[in-house]
Amino acid sequence: MEKIRTHPIAALSVLVLGLFMTLLDLTIVNIAIPSILDGLHASLDQVLWVLNAYSLLYAVLLITSARLGDIYGPRNVFAAGVVIFTAASAFSGLAQDPTQLIISRALQGLGAAVLAPQGLPLMMSLFPVEKRGGVFAIYGVMAGLAVVAGPTVGGYLVTHLGWRSIFTVNIPIGVVTFALAMLLIPDLRPGRRHRLDLLGVAMATTGLLCVIFGLIEGQRYDWGVVTGVITIPEIIAAGALMLAGDGLCDPGYLPAPDHLPPVGARPQRR
Repeated sequence: MEKIRTHPIAALSVLVLGLFMTLLDLTIVNIAIPSILDGLHASLDQVLWVLNAYSLLYAVLLITSARLGDIYGPRNVFAAGVVIFTAASAFSGLAQDPTQLIISRALQGLGAAVLAPQGLPLMMSLFPVEKRGGVFAIYGVMAGLAVVAGPTVGGYLVTHLGWRSIFTVNIPIGVVTFALAMLLIPDLRPGRRHRLDLLGVAMATTGLLCVIFGLIEGQRYDWGVVTGVITIPEIIAAGALMLAGDGLCDPGYLPAPDHLPPVGARPQRR
């Protein structure tokens, strides 16, 4: 048992399981749209936000979540993300109206964004340079399979168990992933302390939110006016300016190459 706990492949398996679960949810809902429309008496716009709320939170919070992993340890942040994602999946399965489902899906996206970026620093620390190519290949293949498998898995679950099952199926998987993460993933920490630049986080998050919102909703508004004098191009441009300003004001906000232990060095265990 001790050999399994200390073997890096065991940790990789848990990371892949967490990533697979979150990426599956990017596409699994697509096939359930007609059932959700009927079951919750939702409008088409509301159902589209069931999809977009997940993608929006997932994309916007990745950078900040990666930084949190540097501060609190990637294993701990990964486990926290699994807890958030699993709880949000339960809330999604219990949703009684479109608003509840949209909020729950946004929380799912938050959980996915928290856990997703933790795999890279862990793999860089656990595997020597000569093995990382194969490890990253496994990680990439499983990510692709998760996105492709979403509609198929979703179709089977909706047909046999109803649309709520596409969310509740994550509950046992999430519980197992959390338990395995605490058991098999070592609590590695970088060799130096990191801080969280709150101004930088706010600028980067708001900038990404504007850019991604504009790209997601652009076609809906015909790339024109959203409300009053505010247009989609203006929202995207404002987001891009905020991202550029954040980079110029604090180029150290993004994780630096030295945030990982040097190759051959022993990372700190907590």
